[in-house]
Amino acid sequence: MTAPTILMLEDDAERLERFWAVTDRLGVELLTWADARKMIVALPAHLASAALISLDHDLVPIHDIEPGDGLDVAKHLATFPPACPVIVHTSNGLRGDAMVGELELAGWAHHRVSPLGDDWIEADWFRVVKRLLRKRSRPE
Repeated sequence: MTAPTILMLEDDAERLERFWAVTDRLGVELLTWADARKMIVALPAHLASAALISLDHDLVPIHDIEPGDGLDVAKHLATFPPACPVIVHTSNGLRGDAMVGELELAGWAHHRVSPLGDDWIEADWFRVVKRLLRKRSRPE
């Protein structure tokens, strides 16, 4: 049996190290993108096998190339039938609300994890992911 996969939009290297440490503890594969447009292109190849998706909003341009943002990905996801839960983990309140709105209108299960405190990834994000993975593994 292959490990569950989390698809993630995140561009902060320090956060990514912490996300990888948490997903290692959970025995989960983590696929990451720092560019929303590249993630959008890759989604069709990974969406069917994704256990969940986690999206940041604000991304830093890479070599002066605009990487898009989490709202771009949420809008794109909304064009697909719901496939798995989505966690919105942005500190951008207004854009996070817009991301959640897109997902909600399209019927996607969604959760907010606010990046507050020094251990939000290890505590809050971990707890939500663990609960969602446990829910996924229960037989219907």
